[in-house]
Amino acid sequence: MAQENIKSKVTITEIARQAGVSVPTVSRVVNGRSDVSPETRARIEDLLRHHGYQRKSSPPGGRAVLIDLVFNDLDSPWAVEIIRGVEEVAHASGVGTVVSAIHGASGSARQWMTNLRTRASDGVILVTSVLEPRMHEELRRLGVPIVVVDPAGSPSLDAPTVGAANWAGGMAATEHLLGLGHRRIGLIAGPQRLLCSRARLDGYRAALEGADIAVDDALIVPGDFYHASGFDGCNALLDLDEPPTALFAASDQMALGAIEALRCRGLRVPEDLSVVGFDDLPEVRWSAPPLTTVRQPLADMGKLATRTVLRLAAGEEPVSPRVELATELVVRASTAPLARHVRRAGAVPDEPAGAPAIPPRSQ
Repeated sequence: MAQENIKSKVTITEIARQAGVSVPTVSRVVNGRSDVSPETRARIEDLLRHHGYQRKSSPPGGRAVLIDLVFNDLDSPWAVEIIRGVEEVAHASGVGTVVSAIHGASGSARQWMTNLRTRASDGVILVTSVLEPRMHEELRRLGVPIVVVDPAGSPSLDAPTVGAANWAGGMAATEHLLGLGHRRIGLIAGPQRLLCSRARLDGYRAALEGADIAVDDALIVPGDFYHASGFDGCNALLDLDEPPTALFAASDQMALGAIEALRCRGLRVPEDLSVVGFDDLPEVRWSAPPLTTVRQPLADMGKLATRTVLRLAAGEEPVSPRVELATELVVRASTAPLARHVRRAGAVPDEPAGAPAIPPRSQ
């Protein structure tokens, strides 16, 4: 009886150790998947029988049953849009989803890795997640299919990536403001470590250079994609001797923070400063005024990443190893021609004006 109890409690982690394979490989055999070599399958089947492992019922067709979706942080509507896209495809495919945040900390990343091994996920979607090199090695060793969404940089994992056309989006945002007559265009950039941030900055620079306007580094301030950095960045730009007449914030949240900074100074959008964001989060169409922004297809990125990881889990090749979905400029009421900007120090309305006289920041 004691021997039977020991057998009934064996885990697939122990089976994998004895078979000399990864946990996901054992999971594939347990779930009746076909993407395992006959020799490996026979070895695992022998161990399963020896230990009396009780199989759970698996869905027909041998499809993947569980995927991990991993973010650095979840406190953003941007993450919610990605999750919405992942869940739509996962639900339609009968696949479970585990959502985790590793907060950029090695301890939480290691804990996630431990949990991943325990639950034997059939695939992993990493979203702008920066993992230590040893975490990368562990993922390779486990042999779990991986797709990277919005990679932080050139991915060190040999994995398919899904992103957006960030360079084109940054260029479109800046060209829109140039087309309205603005020449002093400020930029609140995203984190320099992220590939998407650098691409948006490069698009901004390319648009200015294409219009024969020298890039003024004083008009570029750092941000972190969140509201507070948009608020602080906008104030820094407004405090310049020659402040901008227009602003491109590399995320919608920073754009909303910038609009709040303008409100605190008694300035108006777009009368005193035109503002463009990036993402097209659901709430920006209800901001005051509704925000002109670059639409990033976040939900579509989540959908494509899920379809790709399910293809990999089924032993199929991805449609493409690198995919960039198109961005789109969405023009709303937060931008206006430069001619509508009126100097507060007695300029005649409708007369083209330079940089507005900016009230000092209230303390």
